[in-house]
Amino acid sequence: MMSKKRIEDIVDQILPEVIALRHTIHRNPELAGNEVSTSTLIRKTLSSTNIEILPPFLGTDVVGLLKGKEKGRNVALRADIDALPMQELNDLPYKSSIDGIMHACGHDGHTAMLIGAAMALDKLRDELKGTVRFVFQPGEEIAAMGKELVDAGALKNPEPDAVFAMHAQSGYPVGSLISRKGTITAASGFFKLRVIGKGGHGSKPELTVDPILCACRIVESLQSIISRNIDPQDAGIISVCRFEGGRNGNVIPEEVILEGTTRFLDSRIGEQIQSLMERTIRGICLASGATYEFDYKVPYIPSFNNSLCVEAARKVTEKYFGKDMWFEMDRSCLGGEDFAFYLRDYPGAFCFIGMGVDSPAYHNPKFDFKDEAIRNGVIYLVAMVLDGGLLD
Repeated sequence: MMSKKRIEDIVDQILPEVIALRHTIHRNPELAGNEVSTSTLIRKTLSSTNIEILPPFLGTDVVGLLKGKEKGRNVALRADIDALPMQELNDLPYKSSIDGIMHACGHDGHTAMLIGAAMALDKLRDELKGTVRFVFQPGEEIAAMGKELVDAGALKNPEPDAVFAMHAQSGYPVGSLISRKGTITAASGFFKLRVIGKGGHGSKPELTVDPILCACRIVESLQSIISRNIDPQDAGIISVCRFEGGRNGNVIPEEVILEGTTRFLDSRIGEQIQSLMERTIRGICLASGATYEFDYKVPYIPSFNNSLCVEAARKVTEKYFGKDMWFEMDRSCLGGEDFAFYLRDYPGAFCFIGMGVDSPAYHNPKFDFKDEAIRNGVIYLVAMVLDGGLLD
């Protein structure tokens, strides 16, 4: 069993560099599939280690293998590296330098913690039996490129015996670990609806087919699908997040665009939601004399945690940080997460790491990953490999 003090000492040695890397990544955010400078920084940082960096599978991914002194099992650790199309409202010395793009979901922290774990495990290679795969994944936001990366073979040769990832979470003490056995995150669907009417002058509505009125009826009716058609004990969400139509105060437009998202934990519920949405839209448009175009995709599947891997995470957390730093979730999170595609094929655990009880939530323009959480995150990842009972 690995010495707790040795892990902590090594992480403390590299911590200032890891925090500085986080600030650099935060200052230079990049969107899904375009993480060129981020992936270049990761490769450059790890080039001085014993980690074998594989050729890219998708272009901006970085996948590395660290082989231990002895043969053994393989553990894969993953971090997402992309940012969001949002304007940062923080006043930080390292605030985003790119207008309209920021790390509002903590991926800068996830990436820095995994770089730190890679650096620390490289220094502890003499203790390693087996191999560790470090996966820096592009496009978790919007694009769900985790599926593409897994399908491209990024986890092959050797295949992992366990996979692990972390995500920032507000509402919990800084550096605490939060998880649950079984389903932890939801499937996420995304829809775009184009309601097509007949435009005209606002003073002559009788000569038009008003797509705004039709779209309003659709929005209102979509809200009743969950409350009146889905069992209250089954999770389901339909949220319309964009409503766009018209350019002038006295012109009824030709069309209205609606966009939004659905969430569910059970594929049966997901199929029911889609069917009911299509029926509702079709009926209202028919009654209104409008036509429509409806596009619906479900790029994120539910994430399912292996109970043994979650138990290992709990033991590591309690050993290194104390029992009061482990929180068991009593219900699933309805956010989407493409680490689900790793967990679909291999046992593992997805955990949240606390950002503070009063921290702004992720996807907020004032969110900033807490530097104070990085030490615990790096130690957790290293300890899961060396001290989690997974390579015995």
